[in-house]
Amino acid sequence: MIDDFIDDTPPAPGGALFDVDLIERLLQEAASEGRAVSYSELLHELGYRFTRPKMRALCKVLEGVDFRASGRGEPELAVLVVRENDRLPGQGWWVGRRDYTGPWEGPEARAFIGALQQKAFDFWEI
Repeated sequence: MIDDFIDDTPPAPGGALFDVDLIERLLQEAASEGRAVSYSELLHELGYRFTRPKMRALCKVLEGVDFRASGRGEPELAVLVVRENDRLPGQGWWVGRRDYTGPWEGPEARAFIGALQQKAFDFWEI
């Protein structure tokens, strides 16, 4: 099974999980293809199995990706990283947002996420 070859040790600083350039590039590619990716898909692409500690580390890097995008006047990309079960970002993405005060699940959340994802899709469209 391919998972047997995926490193599941704690992420080392400087590894793929902390490579902002790489993660940014992967999300730009996803945006250009008009698709969101799950946390586990992105971790797998970086060579890791999904674990909560790795997901939390990834979320910190996603903050950096969005910070850089904002500085260049580009749409945020972390919104493209979603949970597999409902295709919405996790709680950490919602916390502290000032541009949305509604529920983090359901139709209102889906509409908000859809609009932000569409901005990224449009911006990075091939």
